[in-house]
Amino acid sequence: MKSNLTLPPSVEERLSGWMRIKERYQSQAPAKARPRPTVTISRQFGCEGFPLALQLQKLFEGVSGEPWSIFDKELIERVARDEQISLQLLRHLEEPVRFLEAYGFHPRGKVTTDEAFAKIAVHLIHFAKEGNAIIVGRGGAILCQPLDNCFHFRLEAGLDWRLGSLVRRMGLTAKAAGDLERSQTKARDHFVREHLGVNGTERPLYDAVFSNERHGVEEIAAAILGYVKCGWKGEGIGRSTP
Repeated sequence: MKSNLTLPPSVEERLSGWMRIKERYQSQAPAKARPRPTVTISRQFGCEGFPLALQLQKLFEGVSGEPWSIFDKELIERVARDEQISLQLLRHLEEPVRFLEAYGFHPRGKVTTDEAFAKIAVHLIHFAKEGNAIIVGRGGAILCQPLDNCFHFRLEAGLDWRLGSLVRRMGLTAKAAGDLERSQTKARDHFVREHLGVNGTERPLYDAVFSNERHGVEEIAAAILGYVKCGWKGEGIGRSTP
């Protein structure tokens, strides 16, 4: 099956869309609030994580009748840097360190004392707790393990396929794709070890691991939708409300 090679929309566009969703939810009466699921996507570099997120967003919005947001490295870091948005997000939370500790992460333990990552981690967990979120990378599967509304999935593929994907999607030469894959894989592995103290490739972290080489994003997204519909204990995602 041909893969979806759609590139990520701009951070500004997605930030504006997410803020509109936030305003809509905040205008609802508390009695209407209900649990919502979140999906995290981990991937080997060169796999099509963001195209998969876009396909999932389309499917989940169609089934649930509600908007879903995609959070990746650029959007999460932008929110963490924006003081006005940070205050809006954190006004109901405890001090960030205690918030992280409540979910099993300790500044002097698995999570680094690095202030920038601590902010990112707090925001990421907040997005996940709210639900209707698709989180791409940033250690989401690891940070959100304690949250019972989260489902975790990973994309893998052989090196040759991933290099070919980079060449097709980014217009790189074979050499440039190889150099980029090596540098980014090294940086990602270091990020996970440094900030989270675990191996992000460990299979028990994930509900399912998919071969992006053997299956396109449409197939994988349909399988994830089915998994979440079967496994979700809350309301919604295609289930009628009593």
